[in-house]
Parts: sequence; C-alpha cells; structure tokens
Amino acid sequence: MNKTVGGIYYSDNRLNKRILNACQEQLRKVFDENKIVSITLRPMSFGKNIVLENRERSYPTMALQILMALEASKTDYVFFLEHDILYGPSHFDFIPPRDDIYYYNVNNWRWWFGHDTAITYDGLTSLSGLCCNRELAIKHYKYRLKRIEEWGLDKIRSREPRWARKFGYEPGSKKRRRGGITDEDHIKRRSEFPNIDIRHPGTFSAPKITLESFKHKPENWDEKPIEEIPYWDLRGLFNLPKEK
Repeated sequence: MNKTVGGIYYSDNRLNKRILNACQEQLRKVFDENKIVSITLRPMSFGKNIVLENRERSYPTMALQILMALEASKTDYVFFLEHDILYGPSHFDFIPPRDDIYYYNVNNWRWWFGHDTAITYDGLTSLSGLCCNRELAIKHYKYRLKRIEEWGLDKIRSREPRWARKFGYEPGSKKRRRGGITDEDHIKRRSEFPNIDIRHPGTFSAPKITLESFKHKPENWDEKPIEEIPYWDLRGLFNLPKEK
C-alpha cells in the first residue's frame, strides 16, 4: 500500500516578510503546497489555512497549532514545516520506515539573517527537521498538551519557558529520566543537502549561533562563510551585499 506524505506548517505571523516570503517560495519549489496544512494566528495564503483565533504567541499556543494541523491533515506521514526555515529538496526524499519512531534531519545550518557566516555542529536536532507517522505525533501532542494543562503551565507566557526546555521541544529526543515527558525514541538522518535555520530577533527559541551561548561545547563545531554552504546561494536569494 502506498503511504501518503504531507506537511504541517505553523506560524505566529510575526516574521519579517523578506524571510517569510523567501521560505514559502522555496517550499513551493520543493514540496506540493496542496499537501500542506497551515495553522496560523492570522489568515495566511499558504497551504490549507486554518486560523487559531484569540490566542497569543506562546509555547502552549504553538503546541496547540501543531496538534490542530496534525488532526486536519489526512496523510500517513507528516513533515513539520516552520516559517523561518529554508528547506532543501533532498529533505523530502524520505518516508519513515517505522511508525513508532521520530525521524530528525540533522543536516542543518543556523544563520543569523544577514550575517556572512553560518554555523553547524554534530547532532543539531530541531523540531523543524521532524518527519514521522501522523498518528504517532497526534498521540504525543495530545499527551503533551494534557500535561501542560494539568500542571498549569499554560498560564506561563514567557517567550521560551524553562519548563518547555526541560520537556524538550523535539518528541522522542529526551527520556523521562532526563526531564522529558515520554520514553519514545528518535533516529537522526542526514539529507544530501542542508536546511537553513534562519535566526532573527523574533525567533521563538534562543538563537545559539555562538560557542559562548552553549553551556557545553557542541561536538565538531563548524562556522563557514555562507558561500561555502552546499546548494544555497543565500547572498543572492536575499540580495545581500558582498562580504567586505
């Protein structure tokens, strides 16, 4: 039986238009927009759009957006799609071989918008790189939101609450013994070409683009001029001036 694959897209509608438009145009080039369900806080012409009304930007809101998108989608598997990520075509050359595992593409570069360099390191695992069985993700986010409500954490509206970091943003990546909320598993994979995680003042989580921003130094830290990142012409894409 052929398995169907779609995407869920969630946005707080606060992103710089240059970044938003470039990321959406790139997604249209490499993925079928008709297979995307978007959940936003204001109307947006992208995919099958559903507006979550009367909610402010917060981690609980984002988790609810994800669950709504998962439930509105009809595909067997879903890619998690974020509004400030440039996705390469090879990111989508994948179908999960198992339905009980979360799969993360770790071929990622973080780039502070407009800078001349970008960084990466081993095991750079982000929710934006997730692909998994849709029903598995629905079960997880229902449980996650239930715990958030039971513990009264939905009342905390800080940008990146400590409890959310403790849980871990990425399902399956953190066991209960380390502060996670489930004992589910994940597997890392690497696409042929990298994705670009664009960091900017409105980024939900901390930018973490310098070694000093890490409590423990990541393994195989790498910083390169953006011209050396495979597949991408970031300077041309955003019409940035050449490095002096």
